[in-house]
Amino acid sequence: MNAALPKVSVLVPTLNANRTLGECLRAVRAQDWPEDRLEIVVADAGSTDGTLETARRFGARLVANPLRTGEAGKSAAARVATGDLLALVDSDNVLPSPDWLRRMAEPFADPAVAAAEPLRYDARPEDPPLTRYFARLGMNDPLCLFLGNYDRECAVTGRWTGLPVETEDRGGWLTVRLRRGRPFPTIGANGFVIRRDALRAARWDPYWFDVDVLQDLAAAAPDRTVTVAKVRTGIVHLYCATMADFRRKQARRVRDYLFFSAQRARPPRPGDPPAGRPPLLRGILRFSLATLLVLPLVLQARRGNAASPDPEAWRLHGRACRITLRVYAAAALRRALGFRPAPADRSAWRQ
Repeated sequence: MNAALPKVSVLVPTLNANRTLGECLRAVRAQDWPEDRLEIVVADAGSTDGTLETARRFGARLVANPLRTGEAGKSAAARVATGDLLALVDSDNVLPSPDWLRRMAEPFADPAVAAAEPLRYDARPEDPPLTRYFARLGMNDPLCLFLGNYDRECAVTGRWTGLPVETEDRGGWLTVRLRRGRPFPTIGANGFVIRRDALRAARWDPYWFDVDVLQDLAAAAPDRTVTVAKVRTGIVHLYCATMADFRRKQARRVRDYLFFSAQRARPPRPGDPPAGRPPLLRGILRFSLATLLVLPLVLQARRGNAASPDPEAWRLHGRACRITLRVYAAAALRRALGFRPAPADRSAWRQ
């Protein structure tokens, strides 16, 4: 009976992640899934805080991640993984129930489904207000709310994405057909599961960039589409506990984005979105004006609280937007002044 189930490799990149790793791996080991059909691969970037001991305690296979970033860690883990399905579970993710993996694997009975992802983030009462805010917002960067480019249920909009995508309700999940040349939601992290065989059509080594994997799969398909399941379950993301954490992670996000975007520059391919991307610029302008005027953010927070009540969490919406605007504006100014992008320094990184 066990042989009928796919083998699953859970890929966990780490760097001084001991604060959250134990809870993460405990939830993985609690899954209602045969032990001989489940492996955990931890790709570590040089932790010094007990991360390695915690990984060993839960029976994880350890591999080195000399390139240090989370994207490189996913690649390092994928290289040695032996599963039919690869599950990207970050060290600050917690699987919310023992049947999570079974529910995530169900859509793969359809051979057309290349990957699956939870439909929402779960907000637990015991988590910090900022963690609950991001879970209810459905994204870790409030700019994405104005761009429409998010991929989890959002209490402000009542939708799981603001982009036009083709979906079909299958009961326990939605099947989503993503077409090359059209906008892709930011699907690909925090509980993302993909067929190992599908990776043959993607660029994922030495850096696994989440959204690029699905873009590559669509580009390689005869009909230029890739099918993904959005499963009606959640995942906990212990993204930030304090505003200082959030500011640090936003600064890291934008520095890494600018650096690796330049590294991966390539000529346009057929089906690429048109240059200039006016909808992106309009979204940035709307975000900037809303943050400066304040009132639009207040109204958004009220809508969110009406749909998913948590006043303590929603009061943080304005502060999160202001921090985001300052971080992105500073990065844009540095770029305009000719500073060369460099990846964020991870020498003192702590989860």
